Amino acid sequence: MIYKEFQGLKLSALGMGAMRLPIIDGDDARIDEKKAEEMVDYAMAHGVNYYDTAWGYHDGKSELVMGRALSKYPRESFYLTTKFPGYDLSNMDKVEEIFEKQLEKCGVEYFDFYLFHNVCEMNIDAYLNPKYGIYEYLLQQKKAGRIRHLGFSAHGSYDVMKRFLEAYGKDMEFCQIQLNYLDWSFQDAKAKVELLKEYHLPVWVMEPLRGGRLASLTPEETAKLQAMRPDEKVPAWAFRFLQSIPEVTMVLSGMSNMEQMQENIRTFEEDKPLSETEMKNLLAMAEEMVKMIVLPCTACHYCVSHCPQGLDIPRLLELYNEHCFTQGGFIAPMALAAIPQDKQPTACIGCRSCEAVCPQQIHISEAMADFAAKLGA
Repeated sequence: MIYKEFQGLKLSALGMGAMRLPIIDGDDARIDEKKAEEMVDYAMAHGVNYYDTAWGYHDGKSELVMGRALSKYPRESFYLTTKFPGYDLSNMDKVEEIFEKQLEKCGVEYFDFYLFHNVCEMNIDAYLNPKYGIYEYLLQQKKAGRIRHLGFSAHGSYDVMKRFLEAYGKDMEFCQIQLNYLDWSFQDAKAKVELLKEYHLPVWVMEPLRGGRLASLTPEETAKLQAMRPDEKVPAWAFRFLQSIPEVTMVLSGMSNMEQMQENIRTFEEDKPLSETEMKNLLAMAEEMVKMIVLPCTACHYCVSHCPQGLDIPRLLELYNEHCFTQGGFIAPMALAAIPQDKQPTACIGCRSCEAVCPQQIHISEAMADFAAKLGA
């Protein structure tokens, strides 16, 4: 196992994410605890010492199962992480109640790492609102030793992350973002890494395989990779990409079965970053993957000045592209929740004024109608 240094700690470069544990009969709330425990045992035996769970994973069962699976091991032999569930605004005034319950669920007296969960457009104002006292409470827990290291995760935009960092950056020690070779450009992850670099914050990675999308490529895409490294398996390319980014300290993988666990651990037995040519070819392939599905908006904003509804069309198209590529998911609906109803895709009246000035000749009105339909609006 490769290890990375963090403030004097030796962290396994691969961490076990507990959002996609093995389940029974396809029911996310029914974790197959025996299989999950076997995976933890295998991970511990092969050098993985970082375990990431959260309040809402598996309908609240993940913390319980991970706590029980790790309880047989000496507390100092692993690093346990969980998060404050700010993805649900109804939790904002319950930070003390939730934190105490999390310690109880996990069966521990402290968390090695604790995060503000999912900083995004929907919750940034609440996270920054002092009336909830979330920031102050978590700092108190850190001072008391019940949180060893404090950070945040973000699915929000660059601007949202910047707002959070401007407010709380001086007390953050790490940040967890969605990072993979597809999102390097598609979600502007490169710029987010640079932003964190400005604040001297190491990067924790979630969704390294883009929800499994990068673990199973087309025959044509696979052939391109095999031509460069014949013996490298497809999923390993996503991890080699991350090994090529100096700012990355922790890579979390939500493994659902023992086979995935074993394969990922084998990959992390070696540090094999990409060459300059390999990186260039991989990112070019990712760009082609995205182009096959998304609309080619360049955010020139010509459309905005011609929209009688005053819609931020480039932003809506950005979210539409994300929603189409992911075939659903929570990121677009979450971002839209922060946009007033009269600025949503449903507000498009189909006048096509925007299309008359679009250099890319995008059928914007059709995209807005499709977006609204996909969201069930």
